[in-house]
Amino acid sequence: MSMPDGPRLARFIDTMIELGITGQVFGEHGIGKTSTFFDHVRRREDTALVYVPAANLTPDDLLVNAPVRQDGELVLRQLIMRQLKPGRPFVLLIDDSLQAGATIQSQLMQIACDWTLGEHDLRALGCVGVFLTDNETLAETAALRTDPAVLDRMATVRVAAADTAWRAALSRRFRGTDLTGVFRVWASLPAELRGLLSPRTLEHVLDCALAGFPLAWGLPLVDGRRLPLAISGDGKGGRPGDDRAPEILGRIAAELRRAGADVPDPAHVPDAVRRVVRTAVERRWAVLVQGPPGCGKTEVVKEVVRDELGADPLYFSLPVTNVEDLCAPVPTLDGTLDNLLSGPFLEPGDKAIVWDEYNRPKDKATFARLMEVTQEWSLAGRRIKGLRAQIALQNPPYYLGRKLLVSRNTIAQASRFTVSLEIEPDDIPANEWLITRYGGVAETVLEWWKNDIDDEGRQWMTKRTLERLIRLHGTGLPLDIAKMYLGDGDYAPVPLTALEARLAQSQVTGLRELAADLDGWEERLRAAGDEGSDATDIVHRVFANAELSQLSGHVEAAARLAPLLPPKLKATYLFGADPDRQRFWTGVFMGGS
Repeated sequence: MSMPDGPRLARFIDTMIELGITGQVFGEHGIGKTSTFFDHVRRREDTALVYVPAANLTPDDLLVNAPVRQDGELVLRQLIMRQLKPGRPFVLLIDDSLQAGATIQSQLMQIACDWTLGEHDLRALGCVGVFLTDNETLAETAALRTDPAVLDRMATVRVAAADTAWRAALSRRFRGTDLTGVFRVWASLPAELRGLLSPRTLEHVLDCALAGFPLAWGLPLVDGRRLPLAISGDGKGGRPGDDRAPEILGRIAAELRRAGADVPDPAHVPDAVRRVVRTAVERRWAVLVQGPPGCGKTEVVKEVVRDELGADPLYFSLPVTNVEDLCAPVPTLDGTLDNLLSGPFLEPGDKAIVWDEYNRPKDKATFARLMEVTQEWSLAGRRIKGLRAQIALQNPPYYLGRKLLVSRNTIAQASRFTVSLEIEPDDIPANEWLITRYGGVAETVLEWWKNDIDDEGRQWMTKRTLERLIRLHGTGLPLDIAKMYLGDGDYAPVPLTALEARLAQSQVTGLRELAADLDGWEERLRAAGDEGSDATDIVHRVFANAELSQLSGHVEAAARLAPLLPPKLKATYLFGADPDRQRFWTGVFMGGS
């Protein structure tokens, strides 16, 4: 179907409003359907857009029976949601219409067919247009519309990215950066890859690029895995072809640099979680952090939010969050149905939300309501004032070869986050927190964790487990009970003999031991020379594994011993280290020169 006079979707909107026909719009996720409605309807004089995200609705949100006083006695009346009485002409947009439950579908169909809801005539309330939008992909919808009695009430159009004004929207969004070359790269891709790298995902890639982050962080995590930009059936045996993301993102980075943008696209970002959360607060992003259990994600995120906003974040753990914890519909004195928001959302000042255990929702209704907040930064149609950032935290589907009890997601849900960050335990500076909180015992336990067990053992001994070991020390109880219990009398397969020896003050070499005999260690290192010796290996291991707070507490030891190490070892303290460690070692080496 061709449409003259402007973008296809915009022309369809105008025609349906002019004729008073319900419009149904289907198209892939992230191509700009919803944003086109917001932008286009806003240009109509004295016309509001009432946006209803159907996937986020509960049966009592649209319509409810309630007793009201009439002529001195109580009668039962149907109360309609307040958004449908804006007090001026409005266009009603029912987004994700196929993702609503059965009860909501019945309510929506009455609206779509007759422009009525219960006893209320929407035209009398000012409605001048009704539209339903969604993606027909079966993996993302709860139902298909097959009833001819319903289908015969609407005009339907299928749209693609070319039918929306997403290029103009991105050009406005990144005003000051010429995106012509980026659009050219996108247009050169095969249709399937353009579908995967949707305009919404491309926006996230551009945000990451211009913030100095890896461009790949803009690609969503679908079922815990980074979305590959690969053509299905293009590989051997009908399997997907090679992931072309590195090549495609590299071309986008090159075009941005050609346009004069500073795009480092680093392979590694030190202290990534802190940097992402700070940027999210600064730029009003919703971000996702995925990492193994017990690595300290939540505590680090809360700490950064406190530092940035001067207040604790609004914290919700999804396994114990009910719909009523967020909002609840209540009748109002003017005869409409309004939603009473949870108190923390209404508090004055800037705020950030932490959605913990994001992929472990208590029920679908709660997760549906949550999706409105992450997508639209609103709750029950009301903007959350002062909301500066949203940080969702989740575990991967598998860890240590075991399936975790987490939910699956769709690409439409996954692509709502500006940054989707995967981390490992070493990416969280939880060691410093343990040392600050528990002192010398924590230092001993961490030295055991770094030096006495292998990589698999360190995966079993999460930072949460280490904290239990620290707290159990000295209680008289066996330390084994702090390890993960696997059933049938088995605990995590990590022996604690070496740890018990360290805690019993067996002879070990750490920063404190080096500092206690600086003259002796200086003599050993001078004798070793550039070739090195066992003493060289010990001193290097101690410095490499020490936390920054430990090094700062033993500056003299670092200043006297580090300059005596071979140049290739000294270089490792500077290259690839985080900025704070680089500054420390630069000061040590310059002071010793």
